[in-house]
Amino acid sequence: MLAAERREHLLALLARTGKIVAKDVAADLGISEDSVRRDLRDLAAEGLCQRVYGGALPASPAVVDYDARRVVAPEGKRKVAAVAAALVRPGGSLILDGGTTALAVARALPQELTCTVITHSPTIATALIDHPGAELFLLGGRVFKHSAVTCGAAAVEAAQNVSAELCLLGVTGVHPEAGLTTADADEAAMKRALAARAADTYILASCEKIGTASPYRVLPWEKITGLITDADPHDTVVGRLRALGVKTLTAE
Repeated sequence: MLAAERREHLLALLARTGKIVAKDVAADLGISEDSVRRDLRDLAAEGLCQRVYGGALPASPAVVDYDARRVVAPEGKRKVAAVAAALVRPGGSLILDGGTTALAVARALPQELTCTVITHSPTIATALIDHPGAELFLLGGRVFKHSAVTCGAAAVEAAQNVSAELCLLGVTGVHPEAGLTTADADEAAMKRALAARAADTYILASCEKIGTASPYRVLPWEKITGLITDADPHDTVVGRLRALGVKTLTAE
């Protein structure tokens, strides 16, 4: 089999099964695992898969820069945001992550709602400046321009001195095996710090993130309260998540 044919085979397998196990592909095709791993490295370099130990998973489309993410699945993000915003009770406190889905949540908070919002995103804070009932706390630190949020040691330390009832957290990948992932190590650490300061943590995940993975793990499933997604409730991956005990709120 030619290299181009192997590549097409691997992409088709990834689309059909949601993962690639290198040793199984090597046995099926009668080639070495080294050849499969080389193919996977090439595909990963083009952003077509996320390499993991022993093979590969679908790569998240949500790892592009902030401006590019604004046009990815806007309707799905709006649906997720509506469900998430409804979780914020009057007089309640909210830790709101950065990113485009979190921005949609900020915009979905009812104007009459009185609440406290803690965020490490200047974009989120700006979006809520004119919200009459929202008291804002902006956590400082090094600005990670890719996602328009603060992170690093100073931001993590600031997060450790706040607390809230609810944390709404964004990720770039949601996969039964890889877990909750994102594309930057410092950002993953900041997300963990934020989640640790809330009584309940819900993950915001529009459907294009379901079944995909990014390089850095954020949280194990047992550390979250639930997942909010507009993915089809009958989707195979959603079913696997439920089998793991993950509470799923469907955004319609």
